[in-house]
Amino acid sequence: MRRVEFDEQAYAQRSRTGPCFICRMLAGDPEFRHEIVHRDERHVVFLDRYPTLLGKLLVAPVRHREDVIGDFTAEESAEPWQVVHRAGAALQRVVPTERIYLQSLGSKSGNSHVHIHVAALPPGVPYDRQQTAALLWESAGLLEVPAEESTRIAAQLRAALSSGAG
Repeated sequence: MRRVEFDEQAYAQRSRTGPCFICRMLAGDPEFRHEIVHRDERHVVFLDRYPTLLGKLLVAPVRHREDVIGDFTAEESAEPWQVVHRAGAALQRVVPTERIYLQSLGSKSGNSHVHIHVAALPPGVPYDRQQTAALLWESAGLLEVPAEESTRIAAQLRAALSSGAG
């Protein structure tokens, strides 16, 4: 797969002025369509539309919450991380993985809906292109994943998640 440049300014503008992309995706808005891998009454797992690594997932609560700590009780905060663990384990079974990276990004200024990035670093990536460099559009470029490949990966992830392992 090839890497392409990403219009980060246009993305930032949409993130800061547009509707919540997760809420719009969950409402079925075709403009905010993502390949959903898993959804239950509390959480959704879906492929990132702007990945820098193959199979990169986002895990989010279905209910719009903006503070990854403050909007959850201690008991509630364990639930999304259990889903993250299952999603990461499924990702390891589907794509070659040296390490799983996890991040909670967003802010009240943009992409405010809590979501956790789950990304698989493939084996053999030189050290200077690992860690944050592997996740940044500026250094890694956007991975252009053909639609049929995304569909295939999503199906494999669904199967891995439904197997209950992890």
